Amino acid sequence: MPWVIAGIVVVALSLRAPIIAPTAVIPDITADTGLSAVGAGLLTGLPVLLFALATPLATRSIRRFGPEATIVLCLAGVLAGTVIRSLGPAWVVLAGTVLIGAAMTLGNIAVPVLIRRDVPWNRISAATGAYSATMNIGSMATLLGTAPLAALIGWRWAIAAWGVVTAAGIAYWLLRQRRAGMAGALPPVPEATRMAEPRNVHDGPGAAAATKRTAHDRTRFRRVVALLVLAFCGQSAAYYATTAWLPLLLSDTRGLAPASSGATASLFQIAAVVGAFGVPLLAARTKLWIATAVIALFWVTLPIGLLAAPEAFVLWSILGGVAQGGGFTAIFSIIPRVAKSNAETASASARVQGGGYLAATCAPPLAGWLNSTTGSWTMPLVLVLAATLAFTIGSLLAARLAERH
Repeated sequence: MPWVIAGIVVVALSLRAPIIAPTAVIPDITADTGLSAVGAGLLTGLPVLLFALATPLATRSIRRFGPEATIVLCLAGVLAGTVIRSLGPAWVVLAGTVLIGAAMTLGNIAVPVLIRRDVPWNRISAATGAYSATMNIGSMATLLGTAPLAALIGWRWAIAAWGVVTAAGIAYWLLRQRRAGMAGALPPVPEATRMAEPRNVHDGPGAAAATKRTAHDRTRFRRVVALLVLAFCGQSAAYYATTAWLPLLLSDTRGLAPASSGATASLFQIAAVVGAFGVPLLAARTKLWIATAVIALFWVTLPIGLLAAPEAFVLWSILGGVAQGGGFTAIFSIIPRVAKSNAETASASARVQGGGYLAATCAPPLAGWLNSTTGSWTMPLVLVLAATLAFTIGSLLAARLAERH
């Protein structure tokens, strides 16, 4: 299992950082390429939209080539897009961004399949937590390091330089595949025995009972996935709306300088590591639904706190950060618990992410429109509150349903 965790961590470093890198040097990019404000927004908006639209491509790739080969394709696409994005005028920058978003979608879907297949069920939450935490750590390192690097070597080389991490990931997975090929294929593990409860199916009346239980499992699986779609829509909408507008909100409502508001908003990103690792630790001592309830409480506290006691914005930013990291971990820890095959895992992950990232694409502009229309941040925060309540309802019901036998 250690090689699986190491491989997942290597992939996670390249699944969000390339989106974050341009945000640190957007003034340089717009000045050099003539990219409009709308175009600059597409540097982060396009990949998220593709997360929603390209999920069928990811599921087909996993079905045809397997999750390991799909991850190699993912990293190769991210590397190619990173290089292309740093080479030319505005349209080339956007073309590279499209390729990055499409390639990342492959990894978004393939990683949960690997976790479900190769990680023992009692360590799934920990593996998912490591995956989520590494994405946040990679994003923060990229955000902090890109601007100073650009000051030394220019924005093009600065955003291209992060491709070194992706290239290292490609080397790791190709080496791993080569060693696995030299060792020979392992005997396949029956999918039905991987995550399912033990079954003793015999001829006669017992067979009918087993069939009935299988039908019940399928119904439960569909219900859990539908609830997780709702939960991830709320999770993604709240996360991306907060990420996009929290610095400006703090500047407008608390009078913070841009540097101070940006530093406070960064706490929202950094604290995600606590949530990502906190969920599996708490779930190991209680139950997953209890850990999910704590995360839901933290999520709801963010908009309510900013509305009711805005002077404590540092506390609310930290609690919201813990929630966004833990919420991702909770959602993608539930899928492997109810899926009975790699195909089910890929299908469920694609449906959940397709809906969630579509909501993520819509939430930031909607929050911005609400702010410009009303002239205040109350309605955008109400939008975030509605999203966190959607996460609360969907995730808690899904976690409870997943734990029933």
